[in-house]
Amino acid sequence: MVRFLWNLVVTVVAAAVGLLLTNLILGSEDFDMNASGFITALLIFVAAQAILSPFILKLSVRYAKALTGGVALVSTFVALLLAHILSDGLDIKTLNGWLLGTLLVWLLSAIAGWILPAVFLKNKLDKD
Repeated sequence: MVRFLWNLVVTVVAAAVGLLLTNLILGSEDFDMNASGFITALLIFVAAQAILSPFILKLSVRYAKALTGGVALVSTFVALLLAHILSDGLDIKTLNGWLLGTLLVWLLSAIAGWILPAVFLKNKLDKD
């Protein structure tokens, strides 16, 4: 149970980092987030990714094996689309925002997902 909760926290924080940094990099002309709806957009994004990733992987293995490597990008795009549609916290305005936003959120979230556990483990080991 502790491992599940830890993975959930890392996933949510990594997604938040990815979304916030993408917003900073692209700016409000392409990829706009507002503070009041950020949490809602974040939770929709994380839930959609968790649900869609296995489903999209299964579809790609079945119908388009060449796309299997891009499952994370496709699920990121669809999760962004759902967060954009279902919340007021995320507004993606341009094609550039959709393309670069998908790539940046995926990349930055993945990097944060790798770094966060390492930092936490280092801090925990330093305390002991």
